[in-house]
Amino acid sequence: MKKFCLTLLVFSVLVSCSTNSKKFEYDGGSITMAIDNEPTTYVPRDVSDYYSASVLNQIMEGLVSLNPKDLKVRPQIATDWKISDDGLTYVFEIRKGILFHPHSVFTSKDSRELKPRDVEFSIELACTKNTSGVSPHAYSFIYKDNLVGAVDFNEGRSKSIKGLQISGSKLTMKLIKKDDNFLNKLSNICASVTSEKIFKADAENDLIGTGPFLFSENKQGNPSSMILLKNEDYYMKDDEGNSLPYLDSITFIFQNRKLDQLEMFENHQTDLITGLPTSRITKMLEGRIEDFNSTTTRPPLLVMYNNPLLLTNYYFFNMTDPRFSNPKVRQAFNYAIDKEKLGREVLRNQYYELGDYGIVPPISKNFKGYNFKSIKDVSYSYNSEKAKKLLAEAGYPNGKGFGSVNLRFNIDDIHSAVADEFAQQIFQVLNINVNIDGSTFEQKDLDASKANGDIFRSAWAGDYANPETFLANFYGKDVPVNKSELSRTNQSRYVNSIFDNLFEQAKNSVKKTEALAFYAKAERALMQDPPIIPLWYNGDIQIVYSNVRNLHFNALNLFMFKEVYKKEWTQDEYQKVNN
Repeated sequence: MKKFCLTLLVFSVLVSCSTNSKKFEYDGGSITMAIDNEPTTYVPRDVSDYYSASVLNQIMEGLVSLNPKDLKVRPQIATDWKISDDGLTYVFEIRKGILFHPHSVFTSKDSRELKPRDVEFSIELACTKNTSGVSPHAYSFIYKDNLVGAVDFNEGRSKSIKGLQISGSKLTMKLIKKDDNFLNKLSNICASVTSEKIFKADAENDLIGTGPFLFSENKQGNPSSMILLKNEDYYMKDDEGNSLPYLDSITFIFQNRKLDQLEMFENHQTDLITGLPTSRITKMLEGRIEDFNSTTTRPPLLVMYNNPLLLTNYYFFNMTDPRFSNPKVRQAFNYAIDKEKLGREVLRNQYYELGDYGIVPPISKNFKGYNFKSIKDVSYSYNSEKAKKLLAEAGYPNGKGFGSVNLRFNIDDIHSAVADEFAQQIFQVLNINVNIDGSTFEQKDLDASKANGDIFRSAWAGDYANPETFLANFYGKDVPVNKSELSRTNQSRYVNSIFDNLFEQAKNSVKKTEALAFYAKAERALMQDPPIIPLWYNGDIQIVYSNVRNLHFNALNLFMFKEVYKKEWTQDEYQKVNN
């Protein structure tokens, strides 16, 4: 009989609801937020982009979630869990009394109740190929390498997942090997629970979840938007026994122009803004300095945050293009980019750090013990002569015979300006024409998965604070054997046996220090044979109206609104809190 250590018994901040519900004093109101792009999918297990996650995180839930205040794993659909001493068995206690959002598929309120079978069914869905033969993102991200029997189920060799069992209200998962990041992975939106009834009624796109907000409508227009309403049947309360969520509604406005986002914010059409348009940073921060300052008669109107994010902006090469099979070509492109000029003249210094490292953002406080110096030693700073020399050694002196390059990016103020600057620098240094090809985020993402282009703009926001979440994008065993299949995770289709071996050793390491050492070696191997051009690491300025309370900004840019409320400050209250 295996020994278990109890990892969590109670949730001090949020507790299950009882029959006696009461309203918070400042219950009500709405939040409006602009984000750059619409969700690419309404199917949680397929979500691999930030924009889809930002919206669906308010609607759907999994066994666990991340606390936006400290990014620690907390209970959600599971009230608690136990982990065996060897780290291979997880037993979750499924919370009773959770209701899926109302839908015509359900015949009664009782029929809306979430059952352990819904959790099991959702994991089975996550391990099932779609009609096109493509596995969901959740399969490769969470279950493929972790859950016993997931691969056999996915390949049709088994009708059930061996490592997945239900007994009453308990759900057990058996892992192939210990994974210290497993709970973090289960907190991802792609591990959300879907109703078996909703799926079988072909109503999954109606966005029926168990979250604090429910989907109301999509409003067409320029820009388009989505409205979410308070889930009156939500099962959680705050530590005072008040029903959650507090807000009546959330509106997401989809606007990829930062100038338009800023205009909406300044007109108080939105309540917060993340990332200022580079041309307006000085005017906003210095021109409205009085709005950020508290006086003897009033609190500030606006509150600003400026913290580094676990987010890397980069370009990646299409490794199926024969020209990029030679690492000297990719190194030449890296050396040809003057990132200091890019940061100064295009980004207007709105970044945390320039891309002189690798794919993992160089934020030591979030990656304690990671050897960033060893990564920087093999990474790339501007050196035009070395770039020209490498390109010539690869057989393309002064760009002769190389041909033009197609750069795919999603259109917005920053990405368009960066693409223009990139094209100019590559032509000036390597004498190679770069055709810039902008589109919607959805189209760019699809074309990247199809390898339909030469170089692609991308950004990766960490799912949790571990190098694995960044490096996993280049794991060669996630590249489809059939080139016609979509490659959702490893979009560059990069395969490097040295990197793969080190990455696997890191994942299989028992000690955290040993794992970090292997991850750093893997990233060194990646940058010595670079499939990417790191451009910059985000440190976005975030501004919110001061009457928005309990909204936590964090390194993952993870927004959760169920505990957010609105209340104007009094001067006495503000001074008391901030002294």
